[in-house]
Amino acid sequence: MAFNLKALSEKLSAQRRVAEENDAKRRAQKLGSPYLDLVSVRVPTEIKAMTLVPEEKARKALLVPLQLIGKKLTVAAFNPELKDAKEIIDELKKTHEVTLFVASLTGIKHAWNYYQYIPKESKDITGKVEIDKNRLLDLTKTINSLENAGKEIQMFKNPLTSQILEVILGGALALHASDVHFEPGEQNMTLRLRVDGMLHAVPARIDAKIYHSIANRIKLLSHLKLNVKDEAQDGRFTIDLVEKDIEIRTSVIPSEYGETIVLRLLDPSGLKTNLKELGFREDDLAIVKQELEKPNGLILNTGPTGSGKTTTLYAFLKTVLKPEIKVITIEDPIEYHLEGISQTQVDAEAHYTFANGLRSVLRQDPDVILVGEIRDAETAEIAINASLTGHLVFSTLHTNDAAGAIPRLIDLKAKLQTLGPALSLVIAQRLVRKLCEKCREPLELSPELEGKAQRFLENLPSRVAKTKYSSPSVYKAKGCTECNGIGYRGRTSIFELFVINDAMEEVIYKNPNEIELKRLAKEQSMTTMQEDGILKAFQGITSIEEVKRLTGPIGWME
Repeated sequence: MAFNLKALSEKLSAQRRVAEENDAKRRAQKLGSPYLDLVSVRVPTEIKAMTLVPEEKARKALLVPLQLIGKKLTVAAFNPELKDAKEIIDELKKTHEVTLFVASLTGIKHAWNYYQYIPKESKDITGKVEIDKNRLLDLTKTINSLENAGKEIQMFKNPLTSQILEVILGGALALHASDVHFEPGEQNMTLRLRVDGMLHAVPARIDAKIYHSIANRIKLLSHLKLNVKDEAQDGRFTIDLVEKDIEIRTSVIPSEYGETIVLRLLDPSGLKTNLKELGFREDDLAIVKQELEKPNGLILNTGPTGSGKTTTLYAFLKTVLKPEIKVITIEDPIEYHLEGISQTQVDAEAHYTFANGLRSVLRQDPDVILVGEIRDAETAEIAINASLTGHLVFSTLHTNDAAGAIPRLIDLKAKLQTLGPALSLVIAQRLVRKLCEKCREPLELSPELEGKAQRFLENLPSRVAKTKYSSPSVYKAKGCTECNGIGYRGRTSIFELFVINDAMEEVIYKNPNEIELKRLAKEQSMTTMQEDGILKAFQGITSIEEVKRLTGPIGWME
């Protein structure tokens, strides 16, 4: 039999490891502290905990901070009775509730590896990324297209993680992207930016090894657990641009070739809080203003994620805000900070849910309340009752159109006798891309299609100013340097307003289906999102193709 030196070495190494852990268990028992295996068991090591003790001091004291939740701090030590260790632990106990574990030296050395992810320039992680203003301005001028963004990334021969991440974030801001998508593949990572609601690939090759470093850097900044790779995690950090802060929401999920990361960029300068800037037609705007002047009622905004619902509700808040009223919000999360408004955030760990939060907020004597989303029966009931007891309540609901909000609320056990009187207005909206004014190309309508367009206008409610659209100017997208070859630049909203008047309230008492509600709404002068989109296409604001993409086929044009 051949002598296997490698196998023997591995066996001896394993035996030494077992002996070392057994020794740690004995020491833990002797000291009266719990034992922790930092090698075999996955321990949620966190950078924000490790920053409490500098690496040099931790190594000298043979200990490591592992986890920080609020004021509760978990620390592992080889021997907490050592002089250096005792001094650090006593100091930590002055500001934190310290839970102490005994671990082997190998285990503690294993945990020390995470110190490498703390930036050398600052061991104190604040959650803010400092980006030099001049550097950002340079990136904004250089990165005027997806191709240039790719070139900037590829120009580094021996790239540092911070350099690549700076270019990616700077490029995303320069191109007004709302999201950055990191999608790992078998060999390379695909980088895509969402601009005006559409994803566009950045032509740059980033290999798996570099992406691993980028992912760890993002997780570090977002206060996420670096050693957790098989669970979804959510976090946040801030880009400090001196004149404004850009909030970044981080979402990490496990995937086949690594972790897929999406960063959502919340730029306060892009927030529209003026009702006219949102895209309301004059006749729809008159209805909205009329409902906002009422002292109580429930106004709902419906649509999928990313359709602009929250922005619209923020504009409503800014419209009704006066020094003599109190406005409170319950959000998940707070997307933008509004001056003069008390904003609160859902916190599952603290049991501050939409329902519990709304119940607590009502004890604060508010005049206006924003509930980020109605997700369950309890929140729906409290919001409805709040609107019936003198409060103006804004919220969102996930339905495809405005009329669909009624059946959805009934599914959430809303009582028919209170639903009608509580509701004031239901809005549905989508975001359509605006045609680039520099390169849009006019389309000539055939005589047949012109006739159909005129009949479409004639069938619209009388409140719509039809003379404004009597000579439709329809355009298509082309693409130029101004719009990065896309043909569109910026977005606007298309709306439909479902007004709850006496006749609609009476119908709601009878538990109607969605078809009946839509028929009655049309009889009462509602214009649909598609009709609003077509009117914007007739003004050259957007294209017919864009309206079809968001609302479906246009029957009379087919």
